[in-house]
Amino acid sequence: MIIALEEAKLELNNFRDQVKELGNALRIDSLREQAMTLEEKSQSPDFWNDQEKSTKALQTLKQLKDKIERYENLCSKLEDTITMAELAIEENDESLTEEILSDVAAIKAEEEKQRIEILLSGPYDKNNAILSFHPGAGGTEAQDWAQMLYRMYMRWGESHGYNVKLVDWLEGDEAGIKSATLIIEGMNAYGFLKSEHGVHRLVRVSPFDSSGRRHTSFSSVEVMPEFNDDDNSITLRDEDLEITAHRSSGAGGQHINKTDSAIRIVHIPTGIVVGCQTERSQLQNKETALKMLKSKLMEIKEREKLERIEDIQGTKVNIEWGSQIRSYVFMPYTLAKDTRTGYEIADIQAVMDGEIDGFINAYLKKMSVSE
Repeated sequence: MIIALEEAKLELNNFRDQVKELGNALRIDSLREQAMTLEEKSQSPDFWNDQEKSTKALQTLKQLKDKIERYENLCSKLEDTITMAELAIEENDESLTEEILSDVAAIKAEEEKQRIEILLSGPYDKNNAILSFHPGAGGTEAQDWAQMLYRMYMRWGESHGYNVKLVDWLEGDEAGIKSATLIIEGMNAYGFLKSEHGVHRLVRVSPFDSSGRRHTSFSSVEVMPEFNDDDNSITLRDEDLEITAHRSSGAGGQHINKTDSAIRIVHIPTGIVVGCQTERSQLQNKETALKMLKSKLMEIKEREKLERIEDIQGTKVNIEWGSQIRSYVFMPYTLAKDTRTGYEIADIQAVMDGEIDGFINAYLKKMSVSE
């Protein structure tokens, strides 16, 4: 066990250079200067003259402080663990071995997490993420798969401390869902989840097939950033909107209101449809749905590099073989494999419980190299 402590101490000492390099990549000294400058400005008597500008400045200051604090905590944890390892070796105390090895793993995981976040440099990476789920052909089997994906991303969001909000739900014929929409709220939600946009393929023995045959199913996950209310680059005209109120579909448990307050909006020029049924009133559902429509139009406009909203056409994803970004196999073996990066995990249950950081990180790393 003392040998394990010696190895941990050596690994941590060598890790110091990597953590220092992380600080350089984060430009931690520059972040400290920016935070100090904003802190001084916030103490100025005329700071609140422009309330909107002041609020944004304080949000930026908090983000800077959080990033600096996380890096400094990492450095402190590293040094504290080195000291603990040295004391344990000196006192020949093997009782601390398990704790030290656990700390080594936590330090390495936190360093990688902060390094990955450096890659989130896109203009909307910091935004909330809107996820929509749509089953492919195949009826109940595909609709059940869409709900499994919905659960997977809900678990991922909750385990990362994000606020996960169900906004729309259309129940399947026998099981699963015909469609659903989540908003995952929190820093960098879109930056991480943009990697998940695309078609997901499932291979399993269907629980809906009495013959026990193997089935292949497809569902799409649409991911887009939620845009701020002050973004005026998308203007919606009343004559382009077909807005209808309807009774909620009833799925989603306590999250769905059983009233006629649900709202569905069709953007006539593109055929894009959005809906919301989880807010307290019809007006709130309408506001949320309009925000989702703006986000969807903005995402298409940015992705297609279009100059005007009039140039946007409704897009239809082929939810079928050959278009998948990832495959999930439940039999004859278990494996989840990303077709873009080659990253794979054999523990399929862990993946379905939301442990998808490996896929996300591999995608972000690959995209950073290709840019």
